[in-house]
Amino acid sequence: MSAFRPPPYPYDRLEDLRALAAASPGGMVDLSVGTPHDPPSPAVVAALATSGAERGYPAGAGTPELRRAAAGWMARTFGVDVDADHIAACVGTKELVAGLPALLRLARPERDTVLHPAVAYPTYAMGATLAGCRAVGVALDDRWRLDVAGVDAADAARALCLWVNTPGNPAGGLDDLGAVAAWGRAHGVPVLSDECYAQLTWEGEPRTVLAGGSEGVLAVHSLSKRSNLAGLRCGFYAGDPDLVAHLRELRRHAGLMVPGPVQAAAVVALGDDDHAGAQRARYRRRLELLAGALREAGLDAGLPGGGLYLWVPAPGGDAWALAERLARQAGIVGAPGDLYGPAGAGHLRLAVVAPTPRLAEAAARLAPTV
Repeated sequence: MSAFRPPPYPYDRLEDLRALAAASPGGMVDLSVGTPHDPPSPAVVAALATSGAERGYPAGAGTPELRRAAAGWMARTFGVDVDADHIAACVGTKELVAGLPALLRLARPERDTVLHPAVAYPTYAMGATLAGCRAVGVALDDRWRLDVAGVDAADAARALCLWVNTPGNPAGGLDDLGAVAAWGRAHGVPVLSDECYAQLTWEGEPRTVLAGGSEGVLAVHSLSKRSNLAGLRCGFYAGDPDLVAHLRELRRHAGLMVPGPVQAAAVVALGDDDHAGAQRARYRRRLELLAGALREAGLDAGLPGGGLYLWVPAPGGDAWALAERLARQAGIVGAPGDLYGPAGAGHLRLAVVAPTPRLAEAAARLAPTV
């Protein structure tokens, strides 16, 4: 047995906060994890139940229908023309994020560094660990945007890939994806762009790294947040033809396949923009509701550039203390920022995923207690 021991799963560290919140008047309102609670489209659920695709093995890269639906959605959302042959399905994007470095390293074993935002989704760093690589955080500027100009030359020379996340989790920053892609091409480093919150862009239009061409870049998308389908585990990646082909072939050998009924449901979801627009409006209202309540309670809660999280500076820089206060006094569970890297330690992340009436209850508790 290896001596390797994985780090604690980030959200397991919140159990004491959950116990405090559950014991508070009114009970717990868990805003720590960005898991959807709103219902998916009935048409999507019907497609899942009636596809008849459960009998045979599913297409590992995604059915032609799914890949065409993804291409059509990208054209409508971003105005980019992506060949369906340069798109492939994944079993939710978390497994892709965690597994990509190991698959990329098979082609470039001399590279041993995964670059990622210094304040970020923890799975970028875990993917590096699983591949036997170094995880190196790239600094963010004062608007939580990636500062690729500050990447050390030695790290760039060893880089296997660079992750970028726009809108960013947890802080909601909006990166200049064209500049990041140009940096990657100049240094021979593939840029992997996690765009799962793209349709929750509040400042300007949704953006994709593919707007500047597909050379050396990959865009990663999920149906979890857009369509409230986190339980189905379906996403896709698109971009550089050589990168997509490399990953498709290796993933086929590993048996990484989205179930057939899920692919059929995803076709319906990607073809329907109305339900996604309604969900976008819900999240916007909830962000405004909770941010307003936090400000009335004396906290500095601004709206993000994108995404479904509030990134709240903690008084005195102690996010765990703020999290305990909110849990004890208002039943709210948030995620202290050090779960997303040491540079996030002074902030608390709050996901506006609770049903709106429940979120309003929590907001009402804040005014007299914080």
